[in-house]
Amino acid sequence: MTTSDWLHQDPGPGNKLLRFSGDTVTFTLRLNHPRRGSGWLRTNIGYAGITRKETIREVHHQETPLGRDWFDTPMVQVSERQFQATLPLVEVGHFEAKCYFLDPEDPVPNWPSGTNTVINVEPADTCCANIIYNAFVRQFGPNKSGHFQPPLNPGQIQSLDQSGYSVIPPSGKFRDLIRELDFIIGDLGCRVIQLLPIHPTPTTYGRMGRFGSPYAALSFTTVDPALAEFDPGATPLEQFTELVEAIHARHAKIITDIAINHTGWAAGLHESHPHWLARGPEGQIEVPGAWGVRWEDLTRLDYTHRDLWRYMADTFLTWCRRGVDGFRCDAGYMIPLATWKYIIARVREAFPDTIFLLEGLGGKISVTRDLLNRANFNWAYSELFQNYDQGQIESYLPETFDIARREGGMVHFAETHDNLRLAAHSHRYARMRTAMCALFAQHGAFAFANGVEWLAVEKIDVHGSPSLNWGAKPNLVGHLQRLHALLRKHPAFGDRTDVSLVHDGKGSHVVLRRHHRPSGRLVWVVVNLDDRNRCEAAWHVGPADPQGPEFTDLLEGKTVTVARSGSRSSVQIEPGQVLCLSADAAAEDIAPPKSSRFLRPPKRVLHQRLRAKALEINTVYNGVRDLAGFDTERAVFEISNNPLEFCREMNPHGAESRVVTWQWPQDIRREVMIPPNHFLLVRCHSHFRASITDNRPTVGWQSSLPASDGSHFALFSPRSTRRNQRRATLKIRTYQPQQTEHADAPLLYLSDPEHLTVQRTFRKAEIADRSLLLLGTNGRGAMMRAFVNPGQLTSRYDALLAANLSPDHPEDR
Repeated sequence: MTTSDWLHQDPGPGNKLLRFSGDTVTFTLRLNHPRRGSGWLRTNIGYAGITRKETIREVHHQETPLGRDWFDTPMVQVSERQFQATLPLVEVGHFEAKCYFLDPEDPVPNWPSGTNTVINVEPADTCCANIIYNAFVRQFGPNKSGHFQPPLNPGQIQSLDQSGYSVIPPSGKFRDLIRELDFIIGDLGCRVIQLLPIHPTPTTYGRMGRFGSPYAALSFTTVDPALAEFDPGATPLEQFTELVEAIHARHAKIITDIAINHTGWAAGLHESHPHWLARGPEGQIEVPGAWGVRWEDLTRLDYTHRDLWRYMADTFLTWCRRGVDGFRCDAGYMIPLATWKYIIARVREAFPDTIFLLEGLGGKISVTRDLLNRANFNWAYSELFQNYDQGQIESYLPETFDIARREGGMVHFAETHDNLRLAAHSHRYARMRTAMCALFAQHGAFAFANGVEWLAVEKIDVHGSPSLNWGAKPNLVGHLQRLHALLRKHPAFGDRTDVSLVHDGKGSHVVLRRHHRPSGRLVWVVVNLDDRNRCEAAWHVGPADPQGPEFTDLLEGKTVTVARSGSRSSVQIEPGQVLCLSADAAAEDIAPPKSSRFLRPPKRVLHQRLRAKALEINTVYNGVRDLAGFDTERAVFEISNNPLEFCREMNPHGAESRVVTWQWPQDIRREVMIPPNHFLLVRCHSHFRASITDNRPTVGWQSSLPASDGSHFALFSPRSTRRNQRRATLKIRTYQPQQTEHADAPLLYLSDPEHLTVQRTFRKAEIADRSLLLLGTNGRGAMMRAFVNPGQLTSRYDALLAANLSPDHPEDR
């Protein structure tokens, strides 16, 4: 390989970029001086399927990955010294690329110096407003509001404990949480429900605390029956499915917490796979720990066993098939990177948009970056909630901004189950910290534990079930609604936004500047970290920044006068106050909705998903190549207006659309046939989710997109059928105003007629066991339809010669 200092690439070699499905990436190759030759881009963008297969085969078959996903694509010469290529990003994954120059007289490529450019691509609907509500189902029970009176006093319970009895109070149920979803999703505006673990836990042997820890799983694939009502009409798992569908019906996602680093004592794996347990030199089972604490109710698993990797990948896939959208991976940094790379590849084969949230608290930041980048985790916990003063924040926060620009999203939790409640310090403090974590988040990745909205003060003890203070006044409900409206609506809180700390001077304040590049919209977030004393907050401003002096605080809708002296702005702020200052108040429409509430995805998310679908269709027809002449914004309009006609216009091979339409509910009982190289368009009058299954459990799923006429659609790309036709099942869930309807409909993917094979030789046993037919046609309306077994007629259609005498109409009698 030859590197040349007269070649320059943009984005530069060694750079890492975070992008979203539906984005495009442009590479430019510049020469110091004109010369004959061509520019090329070597990359694996668009070939995530091959990358995943090589990762999986390395584990299953010990095959060394050979990089079959890499290809070369020509760049367009835009001047005598410059070449350019713009590629579509339509797959979630980790990709790399590098430009090179090829001299016609020399077959050896010339490369810019440096390593490959990395592009980490995230799901389209995570581009903004990733607002997470962390729910502990157990807490939604009788003590939710803090008024539960147990029938036994503490002394009696203690006496029973000492006598060896297990005293376990009633738990909150899945259906209890369902009853609050209109508030959590509709009123508060949360887009993701993240559950603490829901697996069975020790209740006698190895139990810790009153209830037992949800992180001490006895089985990774079953649900704790304590979280379900006793109902002969619905098993605990079916009641969990009710929760999943109720969340999906409200256009939200569900993330479950799976702690695969360890099990609880007496877990099923202790019996079925005891060799997977990590043991010390003397054979004792190891217990995990962090921060100097050992969790004695847990048993650590040993990931040197690759069959354990496969078991865990199957576990994640089981939950995906049950409708789960993602996973919080507790203590994920304790699992080897190669293990995660394999598990995520397995999951993304069938469920490419699955979210993996790394809980890396207590681990090295370098490990977090590596897992986000190379293993392709989507999000990781930010530790902003554990940084309190100006010095700590300005030391910690810039690296999280850098990670979110390059490797993966950093989620700012205002509060987690591992920390003391914010409201226990003060209500003003809780208000300030929630606002800071929300408004400092990139891509709107903001989260909080249940009870924050009600100013709960009891720490979330995972071994118990403390109160959520539900329904209390005062509360933070209106405050969170305003914050979430900002994260959903204002472009400066979404993707393609530059963020930087700009505060001036030491003190109790921090100031963050947010600039949305495409629109030019700009806000400053000003925070007084001290909830007891006023302070002057000052910050640096650029020469092109708005002059003021009057700005609008988007949190309160009030006018704020800002003093300016040269390049320095300042304002007096109250104890614990947070300002979100904007100079273009007339253009701001961030009030929370009143009538429709938040039960729709943000417009920005829908637009990005439509972009991703339009680019996917273009890629199916034209391959992964330069997008010269492709108008992405026009494509978004056309596909939402009429997806079938859009496919017809995109088809370079003829005037047909190459689309087969499946319509709800008319086609539920019809076997719909899909010819080779044809899309499947699924349409319904309401929002839905659909998946396709065949002999493998799942080969693809989609959440519907809205069309301009008010209907909803999903568009499945063509599938390879090779030589034989393949039967499949379309599984669809439609979300009606009052109920969810299910249907399974048959599909038949037809094989290419040029490669179709027909069995022509049969053994006698095959003829006896099967009703074999011989069908012959002359292409002009006559046919022969006869059983292979001569002399047997089973229907009125059997004939040695059958003809249609009409030259104009088909005949089926």
